[in-house]
Amino acid sequence: MSSRRELFINHVAQTSELPLQLEVERAKGMYIYDTQGKAYLDLNSGISVSSLGHCHPAVVEAIKKQSETFMHTMVYGEHIQQPQLNFAQLLTSQLDPRLSKVYYLNGGSEAIELAIKLIRRHTGRYKIVACRNAYHGSTLGAESLRSDTEFTRAFLPGIPGIYHIDFNNPEELETIDCRTAGIILEPVQAESGIHPPVNDYLKMVRSRCDEVGALMVLDEIQTGFGRTGHLFGHHKYGVVPDIMLIGKAMGGGMPISGVVSSVEIFSSIIKNPALGHITTFGGHPVICAAAHASLEHILDTGLHTRVLEKEKLILELLKHPIIKEIRSSGLMMAVELTRRKYLKHVVSKAFELGALVDYFLFNARSFRLAPPLIINEEQIRKGCAILLEAMNYAENRYKKTNN
Repeated sequence: MSSRRELFINHVAQTSELPLQLEVERAKGMYIYDTQGKAYLDLNSGISVSSLGHCHPAVVEAIKKQSETFMHTMVYGEHIQQPQLNFAQLLTSQLDPRLSKVYYLNGGSEAIELAIKLIRRHTGRYKIVACRNAYHGSTLGAESLRSDTEFTRAFLPGIPGIYHIDFNNPEELETIDCRTAGIILEPVQAESGIHPPVNDYLKMVRSRCDEVGALMVLDEIQTGFGRTGHLFGHHKYGVVPDIMLIGKAMGGGMPISGVVSSVEIFSSIIKNPALGHITTFGGHPVICAAAHASLEHILDTGLHTRVLEKEKLILELLKHPIIKEIRSSGLMMAVELTRRKYLKHVVSKAFELGALVDYFLFNARSFRLAPPLIINEEQIRKGCAILLEAMNYAENRYKKTNN
């Protein structure tokens, strides 16, 4: 009889030659358990998805209740469904009045695709500006926003009209000009190894967009729902985008994303032609119910308001000679090491010791820390102790192989 690993390799398409292959039996709260009963402290949240931890009771109850009421009835945008209304009303009540409407989708890449359509259709312009070393998804439009040819060259040509600038470099904002439909960027650049905006950079982007009539699109797919210590990153950094993209933590562990904007901007895709963007499963009622339960819990408990004190504790505890620096915005953190060779040993040793951390796409010296927002002091101390032990191992291994 084939093992789970054999079945996985033979029948489930992989995305790399070396998948982690953790055999998951169950997950609860801060922990993922393998088939041998070993517990792994999740310091990764499935790349910032499981902000309430795994199988949060409020989310599970909402899923059960809605699944017994109705599930899919019609493609998105045709039927009036209470779960969609509940979430949209709760979400927009927390936002600037200009962000008054939600278009539901299934994942972050889809949200990017709709954003590209919206800014081009609404402005009548063609040019799009994005930041180097950013990641916005893996569909062709989202891939076209990437600057790195190592990832994109196998799939060229991408969509035309994309121009790149460096994040946090105000001198390059002149690239946003009167031909620009919009700029798509993150409030905190993630895959380059967590780089928050400095010197009011986002405010300068906002000002430049207003000056030339371009739209500002903030990809809050990773920064949203409390990750930075504010409900959304743009709240933390004092700007209001024309379009906000959400996903990942939005569904409490369920797959959902959304584009949030104004009535005026969304009117661009409902006529000339009609059905300017459509989706079958976007806004699925069961998943909208999960999203509502998740956001309601965050707001009712003020979970996001305790993120900064947890960030502070991690920064106090995580000190080691092989750490060059830690960059963070709330519980969105990159631990940069002094040598590239340390990285794989830290990540693999932490896994062996029972803690999950991850790599970045565009930073080969840093590992990602993005624990569920529910992490408590005891778990922070435990996780940091494991990471320090893993760093000791990496340092000692390097010394032995270089003597």
